Amino acid sequence: MRKETIEIKSLTIGYKTRRGARIVASDINTKLYSGELTCILGANGVGKSTLLKTLSSFLPKIDGEIYILGKDIASYSEENFAAKVSVVLTEKCDVHNMSVRELVSMGRSPYTGFWGKLGDEDQEIIEKSMREVKIDNLADKMVDTLSDGERQKAMLAKALAQDTPIIILDEPTAFLDYPSKIEIIMLLHNIAKHRESTIFVSTHDLDLALQLADRIWLMDKKRGITIGTPEDLSLRGELNHFFSKKDIKFDQDSGYFKVSANYHSHIKLLGSGQKYSMIKKALQRNGIEASREIETDLFINAGELNDKTIVIHIPEKGEIEVESIDDMLDLII
Repeated sequence: MRKETIEIKSLTIGYKTRRGARIVASDINTKLYSGELTCILGANGVGKSTLLKTLSSFLPKIDGEIYILGKDIASYSEENFAAKVSVVLTEKCDVHNMSVRELVSMGRSPYTGFWGKLGDEDQEIIEKSMREVKIDNLADKMVDTLSDGERQKAMLAKALAQDTPIIILDEPTAFLDYPSKIEIIMLLHNIAKHRESTIFVSTHDLDLALQLADRIWLMDKKRGITIGTPEDLSLRGELNHFFSKKDIKFDQDSGYFKVSANYHSHIKLLGSGQKYSMIKKALQRNGIEASREIETDLFINAGELNDKTIVIHIPEKGEIEVESIDDMLDLII
């Protein structure tokens, strides 16, 4: 059964200045739970990083209450807080003359005291953390020789070595290629489940969040924060409004965001399976709406996936067979 780990009541976040407070967001009321990957989505400047830094105790709250594991955040000493919450921020890890194992070992600092001496249990946790994110083979490599993806995994292993029930990450996939983005988000999802951790992540990777997050926070300057599972947000129509002023729409059937198409023509498309879907996608990208329901004199038969040809029916010319979508587009565009 999931447990409440963070509770937020009437929270106002922002920055304190000499002239007063600059408010970024206010009246935030919500909870975070163990065993869940929660992703916060929103445009740049909406306050995602400010919220994460406030929950991480890097920024003071303007007003309201934050409870970490049932205790007011202000009641924690720095050392005790570090044993409850680990944080990975957006900035690239600029580390020199340090091995991966040494970097991950820094996660044990809340427990090793002033002299930082690692015991057998500490060493075991460090090795386990590296294995968990699959970088144990990189343990002796220098951090500054790693790829961006490997470096982000090392930072995640350091957070795991800190052995906290709560992990907060600000844009952990910001500098990664797409396969590495997928790998990191999947790792976070699996860690939340296997460790029963609360993992709270800000991200711009919408599709990955919708696929893998247990809970989504939609942060918007006008609507504030809207919270729910990806599926509930979809059914309630909340995701439809998320990019309401942009050429992006939420497709409720697929559960993903798509670029809105401005069609200038239509065509009948027959067939099924992947080849049908790929032809439809190529046509839509070129401003042509295609489906079985449309009636046009010129139409395309995609056939089955194992068919080598695509058949184009052109009035007064008859059937023309082509062997690629590229050739098909040359004929009809």
